[in-house]
Amino acid sequence: METINQTHAHTHTHSHVNFHPPNYKKSGWFNNILNPLRNVVDGFEIKNYRLAHLICQVIPCCCPFERTINLFGRTLHIPPLCKLNPLYDEFVGMRFRALSYLTDVCGEDVTKYIC
Repeated sequence: METINQTHAHTHTHSHVNFHPPNYKKSGWFNNILNPLRNVVDGFEIKNYRLAHLICQVIPCCCPFERTINLFGRTLHIPPLCKLNPLYDEFVGMRFRALSYLTDVCGEDVTKYIC
């Protein structure tokens, strides 16, 4: 049985152990147009207490549009439409960075921002 501290050899090349390739590495003119904006949102550093709170309040922790509706005895499920936003992953990452800033740097309890 392997121990937790034991490492294994990697055959692939990436800079970090927990590297996950972004979802937007697709070809096409629409994705090429959005890549600079994605880079700006991904590169945005959270260094302000009030801004971190604002980001956590404005960006929801779960999609508010997902619903299950019972109508005349039939159940209609509306899927989470937030995934249609082409910058959804970047905004979720920004919200996570704001939560991490509030927790790690400010020492604040962020349970009020978690669903």
